[in-house]
Amino acid sequence: MAAREEPAQNWPALPLVEWRDTYATLHMWTQIVGKICLATTPLVNHFWNIAFKVTPRGLTTPVMYHDGRTFTMTFDLADHQLTLDEADNRTGSVPLAPRTVSEFYGEVMNLLGRNGIDVRIWTTPVEIPDPIPFEQDTTHHAYDPATADAFRQVLLAITPVFERFRGRFIGKCSPVQFFWGSFDLAVTRFSGRRAPARPGADSITREAYSHEVISHGFWPGSGAVQEPAFYAYAAPEPSGFKTAAVGPSAAFYSADFSEYVLPYAAVRAAESPAQELTRFLETTYRAGADMAAWDRSALERGEADHERPAV
Repeated sequence: MAAREEPAQNWPALPLVEWRDTYATLHMWTQIVGKICLATTPLVNHFWNIAFKVTPRGLTTPVMYHDGRTFTMTFDLADHQLTLDEADNRTGSVPLAPRTVSEFYGEVMNLLGRNGIDVRIWTTPVEIPDPIPFEQDTTHHAYDPATADAFRQVLLAITPVFERFRGRFIGKCSPVQFFWGSFDLAVTRFSGRRAPARPGADSITREAYSHEVISHGFWPGSGAVQEPAFYAYAAPEPSGFKTAAVGPSAAFYSADFSEYVLPYAAVRAAESPAQELTRFLETTYRAGADMAAWDRSALERGEADHERPAV
């Protein structure tokens, strides 16, 4: 059978200034559902049990379990609903529309309660400055369907590039997954060696960085990088990494984040966005792995192994 062609993907514009408020609200909404996931799934190394997966419709939780019930929740960013699906065919939804985080939190918990799922969560958001408990948050209330759907399309364009990059690594590697705390899509490779303990690190950081990693991801922008961008970092960072020769030319090392940054706009403008992004992934990985003396021959597929098997 002939090799299948990769599907053409839409790489829409996503200026932070145009969807900043929707992004901030959606971030808080995903944290509500993420904390439900935290309460209803067994802990997996590096907290991979709480990460969402990209679907054609948006973002979905892992399968969750509570008092004999099995269910998932999905942010459908095409039809703009948060859907609840249970194993016994009971379903429900909450519209994604302009409303405060407080209102959304109440509707989500009511939806669960009507379906006999009585989950208690810690209602303070994480990984953001000046967090407001969900039930008190009337600050975040924006939702623009067009920009939310553009975000979905961006994730759909990026995910297959990340998946192919992941597939070339045969050592321990995370799934391609979306973290609702930091609001980023990420894939992380591991050398197989333990990492030095981080003095003063909290329990989440200790678990996340218990082993040497090189991580890549995409996030909509924050702090010193006020635009959607890709990132790459090594932890612990080897000597010389910040001055390594990486590509493409639009990539730069951010001292604020201690990681390489590649603006999404530069990838989108390339003749082949997928190839441009792949170059960033490969060159930053090779720089980090070589400088940290990873055993690359044992961790990577050979060229002949990249081909799809005949089916």
